[in-house]
Amino acid sequence: MNLIAKQPSKTEVLPENIRILAFVLCIISYAFAGTVSTLISVYLPVLVPDLLHEKVSEARLGEVGAYINAISLYGWMIGGILFGIISDKVGRKKVLVFVTGLYGLATVLVVLVPDWHLLAICRFFSGMGVGGVLLVTTVYISEIWIEKTRPVMVGILAVAFPLGIVASGGLNVLFSAWRNAFWLGLIPVIVAGLIAILLPESPKWKNQQQSQAASFGHLFNQDYRPSLVTGSLIFGSVLIGLWGIFSWLPTWIQALLPAGASGQAERGITMMLLGIGGIIGGILSGFLIRLIGNRKTLMFTFIGCVLACCLLFLTNKTFSPVIYTETALLSLCFGISQGALSSYIPELFPTSIRATATGFCFNVGRFFTATAVFFVGSMVSVFGGFGNTLLVFSVTFILALILAYFSKESKANLINP
Repeated sequence: MNLIAKQPSKTEVLPENIRILAFVLCIISYAFAGTVSTLISVYLPVLVPDLLHEKVSEARLGEVGAYINAISLYGWMIGGILFGIISDKVGRKKVLVFVTGLYGLATVLVVLVPDWHLLAICRFFSGMGVGGVLLVTTVYISEIWIEKTRPVMVGILAVAFPLGIVASGGLNVLFSAWRNAFWLGLIPVIVAGLIAILLPESPKWKNQQQSQAASFGHLFNQDYRPSLVTGSLIFGSVLIGLWGIFSWLPTWIQALLPAGASGQAERGITMMLLGIGGIIGGILSGFLIRLIGNRKTLMFTFIGCVLACCLLFLTNKTFSPVIYTETALLSLCFGISQGALSSYIPELFPTSIRATATGFCFNVGRFFTATAVFFVGSMVSVFGGFGNTLLVFSVTFILALILAYFSKESKANLINP
């Protein structure tokens, strides 16, 4: 059954001051989601021994850390899909308030946990909230913003996440006691309250509710199934490559250094470059989309990811400062890809199923991502080192390139068919 066609109305355009306020609150929620997601990684070497009440080996630290991070990613996946479905039913604003408050409250509760098992539970729920926030903020802004500058604003929104990653490193400097850092969760709780009080519901969602009857089944009908499959495969492929390389790049850097070198500065600078490159790339993505279109932007970006991976992992056998430049190039491509996909995928679907479909595309690959990252340690022995192993992850960008080549260009007029 096809959805009833509907033309955009003037009531779908919010006043400029409301749109700006909505963007500011969404970008704050998005940025703190990035901080909350990586805060555990920053404090992991400190909090795991503290919660276990003993000195732990690197193997034990890696084991517990893998469980905590994987559980968070699984929560992220479930939240991204579940809250997408719910927001198509009850509205963008209500769900945005809930998911922002959820990850904030779950973060604050980390302050009180007595062991790592309860910590993992808190991380699962914070992951659910983060997954919901990344999805619903993207859909909400794409619906309330004017068409002309929409790709730019969605691209800027996407850079808030790496900005949050950079901020998590700053918190490590400010707070030596790890529990104090997690009081940060109070900020998104406050932001959730402001969203509830100050922001309106998406007019496009409200108008669609009045004139269209959509169900979850529409997601898989013949009109949207090709876009759903393509969007899921492209985003999932990029996600596996990105998180595989992102998670283990500092370890590869350490392996290139002379035995006994601490590597603290080298690893820290590399992580900062990953975040900064992602920020710049996300901002550039919107302008590239306006210049050459979404599909071509994705294709050129995936080619750039593959070439940057080959340059970084094939030409460096020992550490040198040139790695910083090559890491920045790779991170720039990562940032463009995330900004472009955040703009591209929501536009493939109509308002009635947009959040559900986008949540499915954004998150179905996270299950495989969380699982794939687990096996990097085993892959190192098979492929002969971290460099070769991380190079294998670049194959996922080749798959994404092929899929993007055969995909269709998303257009703004597809949003309201």
